[in-house]
Parts: sequence; C-alpha cells; structure tokens
Amino acid sequence: MDLAVTDLRFHYPGSAFGLAVKTLTVRAGEPLAILGPSGGGKTTLLRLMTGLLAPDSGTVTCGSTRLSSLSAEARRQFRLQNIGLIFQDFALLDYLTVEENILLPMRFHPGANEGEKTGAQAARELSERLEISAHWQRRTSLLSQGERQRVAIARALAHRPKFVFADEPTASLDAGRRGLVMNLLLDYTRETQACLVMVTHDTELMPLFPQQLRVEDLTV
Repeated sequence: MDLAVTDLRFHYPGSAFGLAVKTLTVRAGEPLAILGPSGGGKTTLLRLMTGLLAPDSGTVTCGSTRLSSLSAEARRQFRLQNIGLIFQDFALLDYLTVEENILLPMRFHPGANEGEKTGAQAARELSERLEISAHWQRRTSLLSQGERQRVAIARALAHRPKFVFADEPTASLDAGRRGLVMNLLLDYTRETQACLVMVTHDTELMPLFPQQLRVEDLTV
C-alpha cells in the first residue's frame, strides 16, 4: 500500500511558519528520507502524515484510507492497527520491562502475526536482532539512551505495520548499531512491502533512500 499526500497546507496558530505539499507519493518498498535543519518542520510533516496533526487543507491517504475523512478516534484506531511510530523521544513506558514495551502493540492488534509466528516470538526475534534481548526483563528506565531507542524500534515493528514512520531513529546510536538499525528497517520495508518514511539529519544515510525530500522546499 502506498502513501499519498495531496495539496496539503498547514500552519501553527499564531505562527508565521507553515508547510505546503502539492503532491507526494511514498511507494511501498521504496523508503523516503525527509531531510532539513533542526526546527525546519521535519517532525511536523511526519505528524501530519500519521494523522497526529490535522492539516488546514489537503489530504493524506494511507492505502485506501483518507486520514482527513476520519474522526480523531478513528485516526487513533487506524494508527494502532496499521502504523509503526518511532518517536524522537522514544515514548516508552518506563515502568514496564523491555518485553512489555515491545509487546504493547499486540494489545491493540492481537492477530498481527497469526499464520506466521506469535507476537511474543516476533518480539523476541526483533530484540535479538537489535541486541537488546539481554535486557528482556529489565525496566526501560534502567537502560541507556541507545538501548531505549532500539526498544522503541522493536515496538514499532512488532505488529508488522504497513506504514512505518521514524523520527531520527539512529540519533542515539554508534556507527555499528546505526548500521544494524538501518539494515533492519530497510529489510523490513522490502520484505513486507511497507511504506517507510524516516526523518534524519544524517547525510551519510542518503544513499540508502531511493526517495528524498528536503523540508526547506515545503516551507511557506
């Protein structure tokens, strides 16, 4: 399923800053990188694409679902079922363990892995690939920033979403683990034919992305 943005416009109330996107298509299996300076609107655009923010006008369509036609509650349900979100601040529940955080999406999407493997199996495999399985029963409040970031990535992929939105998912990682995370995200995108949209300031990652967008070109 593709993602399409058409005639989108957005301004924060009381601010001169705004974004305008005439047309943008993110094809399944062809990841998009959104680049630009800090404070330039990258995260805002990501939030508009996921329905966390509502545009002033225009449409965002995920597959056959037009997000702007949904109520706030229906958008929330669509995200829970179809979208994997990797937040810049991780948005983990620090009183839960690594296992509990990664399995959290299964509460809202219990059939995500039926016919393939159980949610617990998928989560454990993700934790092993991301080198956090040794912390499986530790609370995430006790982990390093890099470990917490990898937990957030595993949680976003555990329910096998068709749309993945990642806000600086390698920012807290060393070079080796940055490569590990990027390989996982790109492999997942290819294998499941998911849409991946990733915000990054890391120009070294650009050769990995067939589609690239500079947010400076969208400001109004």
